[in-house]
Amino acid sequence: QVQLAESGGGLVQPGGSLRLSCVASGSGFEINAMGWYRQAPGKERELVAASTSGGSTNYANSVKDRFTISIDNAQNTVYLQMNSLKPEDTAVYYCNADFEADDGMDFGSWGQGTQVTVSS
Repeated sequence: QVQLAESGGGLVQPGGSLRLSCVASGSGFEINAMGWYRQAPGKERELVAASTSGGSTNYANSVKDRFTISIDNAQNTVYLQMNSLKPEDTAVYYCNADFEADDGMDFGSWGQGTQVTVSS
């Protein structure tokens, strides 16, 4: 079983920056892809950014040119660098990952979420 642990959320003023981290712990797996989703109050969970282990990335239009996702495969960690933050970025951010187990089966996992609040 693989667990995801997020960190780096908090309160930041508009225009500020935060860096989220998510570490996958466990054994017997390789990363296929990792990503970040967010859910604001009263809204559905949405994809923010995703990356394959090979570095192919995908971003929501609302965060392009402001957020950068990266994966450190050696550390089983995905980062989300968030710059020029806006109040509408306020949400709980969830880490998501797709793995391949040693037996060749694919499986996924979600983190517990970390709160990001952008407010003056």
